[in-house]
Amino acid sequence: RCLSDWSSDVCSSDLSEKYPWLKYPMLRGLGTLGQAMSLGVKALKFSANAALDDGSTEKPTEVSNWMMTVQVLFSVVFFFLAYKLLPLKLTEYLSNWNPALKGQIAFNAVDGIIRLVLFVGFLLLLSRAKDIRRVFEFHGAEHKVVFNFESGKPVNVENAQQFVTWHPRCGTSFMFVIMLISMLVYMLIPAPTFTAKLVERIILLPVITGLSYELIRFAAKRRGSFLALLTAPGLWTQRITTKSPSDAQTEVAIH
Repeated sequence: RCLSDWSSDVCSSDLSEKYPWLKYPMLRGLGTLGQAMSLGVKALKFSANAALDDGSTEKPTEVSNWMMTVQVLFSVVFFFLAYKLLPLKLTEYLSNWNPALKGQIAFNAVDGIIRLVLFVGFLLLLSRAKDIRRVFEFHGAEHKVVFNFESGKPVNVENAQQFVTWHPRCGTSFMFVIMLISMLVYMLIPAPTFTAKLVERIILLPVITGLSYELIRFAAKRRGSFLALLTAPGLWTQRITTKSPSDAQTEVAIH
C-alpha cells in the first residue's frame, strides 16, 4: 500500500510512533517519503535477486548491499543532473540569448517548464519499453485495488476493474506537484547567480517536498477545491505511468 498510495497515513504510522516529531505538518511528508523510498529499494533488491536466480545453484545469487548503494547513488546523481542542473543551465543559456528571460519570474517559469518537459519526455520514452509497460499495468492494478478498498466494496477483481487507474495520491502526481510548487517557490526567493540558484534548489528541496505532501493530502480529501487543480496535471501524467491491467495482474495487486 505504501508504494502505490505513498501519501497515506498507513506509510508513516511506524515512523511517527518511533519519532513523534514526524507527525507534524511538513515534517510528516519527509518521513513518509523516506520510508517509501526505503521500501522501494528493498522491493528492487528482491526483484533483482529473483531475476538473477535461475535455479542452477543451491545458493541463489543475490545483489550485494554495495551494488544497491551504487544504484541509489547513481539515481540521486541522475536526479540532480537531469532535473536541477540541466534545466538551470538551459535556462541560463536561453536568458543570455533573450535578456527578457533574466527576470525572477520569467527565468524560473522557463526553468520549471523545461523541467516538466524533461520529466514527461522521460516517462514517455520509458513507457515504450515492453517490460516497463508491464510494470505500468501492475501500477494500474495497484491503483484500482486501492480505489476498491477505499470505496468500502468487497475487494475482488470484478469490483476493482470498475475503477480508473489514476489515483490522486500516486507518486507520479507527487513528482509533478513538487515541480509545480518548486517553480512557485523559486519565483519568490531571489538568487542572483547561477551557483546561488543551484544551491537554492538543493537546500529548499525538503521544504518543497513537505509542501507538496500537504497539498496532495488536502487535494485527496477535497477533490473539488481550487488547490486540487494543482494536482490535476499529475493525474493526466498517470495516463503514461499506469495502464489497464489484466485480471491476473489485479489478483496480484489484491494479494
